[in-house]
Amino acid sequence: MLTRRHIRIKVMQSFYSYSIGKKKKLEDEIVFFRESVTQTYHLYFLILALLKSIKTYVDDQLLAYRKNQIQKDGKYLKFEHLSKNRFLEFIKQHDHLQKQLENKKFIRWDLEFVFMKDLVEKIISQKTFDNYLQKEKPSELEDLHWLIKCFKNTIATSPYLYEYLEDHNLTWIDDLPVINTFVLKTLKKLNLKNSKTLKFPKLEDSYEDLKFGTDLLKKSILKEKELLNELKGKTPNWDAGRIASLDLVILKIAITEILFFPNIPSKVSINEYLEIAKDYSTPNSNNFINGVLDKLVREFIDDKRMIKVGRGLL
Repeated sequence: MLTRRHIRIKVMQSFYSYSIGKKKKLEDEIVFFRESVTQTYHLYFLILALLKSIKTYVDDQLLAYRKNQIQKDGKYLKFEHLSKNRFLEFIKQHDHLQKQLENKKFIRWDLEFVFMKDLVEKIISQKTFDNYLQKEKPSELEDLHWLIKCFKNTIATSPYLYEYLEDHNLTWIDDLPVINTFVLKTLKKLNLKNSKTLKFPKLEDSYEDLKFGTDLLKKSILKEKELLNELKGKTPNWDAGRIASLDLVILKIAITEILFFPNIPSKVSINEYLEIAKDYSTPNSNNFINGVLDKLVREFIDDKRMIKVGRGLL
């Protein structure tokens, strides 16, 4: 589920935390990194739980209409139509999903009444829902197509969702685009006749990526002084105090990967950290980091210090 770039971002966050902290220990940052990866998997289940809770909220509203004998209005008809979506019902009634949620401590969406009310109001106010409402008896495919559009255009982009996640776990904001993409892929493959089409990724499936990230973080921290020495003289009027702290972290991790991970081509490492710099650092960081790493790689090659396993990996 996680990509190597996502792992590198989490290593960067952990190393940055270490670099600005006082009396931080390597072991603490390893724990922070691994917990951050674990929380990414929790976020996936949390988003599935949100889909389940949307269905539950709508069903509860319909029950309130009937119990209190409230006159059926336009909102009731929208709730009723939404409640009949076969794929939301499939997710709500999925036994294995329920067991997964019971074993994890999550935000209880059913207790976040204002959030759920605002989100559902947003969903039923969209033009895509109006078009869906026109289909008196939608087919399974039409149910699925609407749910995919709703998730992609309304749920995944909800500012309410971003605010709630940010309040509960800062790293989730960086994780959310990756998780939303994975949820979309899962929705597209749902089959009402096969409960196994609702995917439940396991942390152990990412063992190699987790090991890569742990090793990268360890080596970057343990060799920090050595990495700092590598940078001296590689920029005009080099001064550690004048380089943005995040740029310095990115450079150190990139050098670690280039020097101590023989199976990863140097070009791949450079491109990955340039993309990370684009998203996380200053507007000028990309060119600066590219220039420094280019000089270092040429120097490492000339000094035969960069050993890569396999053809064409330099």
